[in-house]
Parts: sequence; C-alpha cells; structure tokens
Amino acid sequence: MKRLKKGDHIRVVSPSSSIERIGGFEANLAAKEKLEELGFKLSFSEHYFENDIFDSAPIANRVADLEAAFADESIDAILTTIGGFNCNELLPYLDFDLIARHPKIFCGYSDTTALLNAIYARTGMPTYMGPAYSSFKMVQAQEYQTEAWLKAVTQDSYELTPSPEWSSDAWYLPDAPRTFYPTEWKIYNPGKASGIAIGGNISTLNLLTGTEFAPRPDEYILFLEEAEDDDYLIIARHLTALLQAYPNPQAVVFGRFPKETKMTEKILLAILDKHPILKTIPVLYDLDFAHTQPLFTITIGGQVEIDSQTMSLHFKTRKSSD
Repeated sequence: MKRLKKGDHIRVVSPSSSIERIGGFEANLAAKEKLEELGFKLSFSEHYFENDIFDSAPIANRVADLEAAFADESIDAILTTIGGFNCNELLPYLDFDLIARHPKIFCGYSDTTALLNAIYARTGMPTYMGPAYSSFKMVQAQEYQTEAWLKAVTQDSYELTPSPEWSSDAWYLPDAPRTFYPTEWKIYNPGKASGIAIGGNISTLNLLTGTEFAPRPDEYILFLEEAEDDDYLIIARHLTALLQAYPNPQAVVFGRFPKETKMTEKILLAILDKHPILKTIPVLYDLDFAHTQPLFTITIGGQVEIDSQTMSLHFKTRKSSD
C-alpha cells in the first residue's frame, strides 16, 4: 500500500454519521484547514452531507461513496467524517474485490471499527484506526494527534509513544471547557508479545462476531476501547463476549475509557480479574486511543510488537523490501 505524502488527495466520506450531526460543514472547516496546512488536497463524497432520522445517508448512497473513493485513482487516502451507529449496515453490500484492487489508506475510529476490521478480514488490506476528519479541528493536543497519525500513514514502521496529557471532554464543541491530566500508560500484566493488531470499539467489534466480516488472524493482539454511550457494566459484558470470540490473544491493549462510562481504575481491574487469560499475557491499559483525546493511530492488520518493560509498541505495516 502506498504511503501518504504531501500533495496527496484525501477524500472525506460519511459511512456512519453525516457532518450535520456535529454542526455541519462550516462548523468543521478548521479540520479542512488543518489538513490543507499539512499539505493535503481534500474533497468530499457526493452524499457526505445527507442526513436522515438516523443522522446518516441511505445505505446505497454510503456504499456508493465508499466504493467511488476506493475506485478513483486520483484519491490517495480516505478519512471518515466521524463515527456513528450504523456503518455495519454497509458490509453485505460492499464490493470487497473492488477495494482489494485499489488499496489505499482508510482511517477512522469508533463506529468505523466495523469497516476497518471487515476490510482487513475480507481483503487482507491494512486499515487505520485513528483520527477522523472532524478530529483535526481539535486545537488542544492536536500536535500529538497529528504527529502520531502522520507516523502511521507515511512510514512503513512506527513507534507509539504516550501523549504529554489527555482530556475526556467534548473537544468537538469549540466553547467546551477542557481539563487535562498527565498521561500514564499502565500495566495490568507484564510481558512481551507480537501479533496482528485487530479491534477498536468493543461494542462495534462485537457486531462482527459470527459473520464473514470478523478478522481471524492466527496470532492477534486486541486493541479495545469504548465510547461514551456504554457504562462499565455494558463494557464488562461486551468484553466477556469478545474474549469468547477471541479466546487466545497474544496481548490485550485497552484505551482510556471516557468519563461518561463511569469506569474507574478499581472497577476496570475488577473486570480484568474475571478473565484468567488476562493473567497469562501482556495487558496494558489507559493508552492514547479511544474516546478520550488526543489519540494515536494504529494499523488494523499490521504486525505489532509489545514490551511492557520498556512500554513500547512498535508497528510494522508492511514487509521491508529486503
């Protein structure tokens, strides 16, 4: 897959929620300006603005936009507008053969988890869980987020490092108050591991269980996070279901849980204590991905090596030329 470079063309698509859910096009112009400042050209899919009672466009229109973005040779990368609730509706209708013939960087997070993992599962093409288009309008903590994204999409291998500070506030509201805390990645169980990265939003990944769209690498590392919508009781039952669907991970990495989930460190550790497998493999938590800010970018389908002693996560996104 071609790496991204300055001057490349990024298409913005809305496979879940439309831009209207977060204020409309004008309210998100800062994201466009930030990406153009980084040296990229932007365009928007035909049905990008459509907004029905589910805050999105009809299935056929979202499928058409996604397939058009992959098929267009002038487009170098695809960013989703934001997450949402329904991009798994697209999976039975997508032409995965077309996507496989036109591999390109595809990035988003949250509900986009369904597409990220399904595309990898059906085509073998790596995808990227990282900032959506709207994420780039965030001012505070944007430097870390942008740097982490650029490393992932411009380099064949990259290292994840902790952010200086983090926040669990409504960054997409320009006047929302922000409170930042020092970042500390934490260890539940130490060790080293390597495998293929899969995962993302816990409840969304669960939607793929039992379908042809669930990724099935032989050796996998689960990256798991959750949105503001579910509290810790719901997260616990989703995690149980996922560990039944994926019973032999090489390691598990948890993103920070947003404050709305009412997840505390004490509760999280009690949840993890329920699962014997998690005491036998490396398990890290409170990392910089998920629904807190800022977020790093990971490669779904990428080879990742984890070492809890040095707290290093190293991604290799494709084989070297040698």
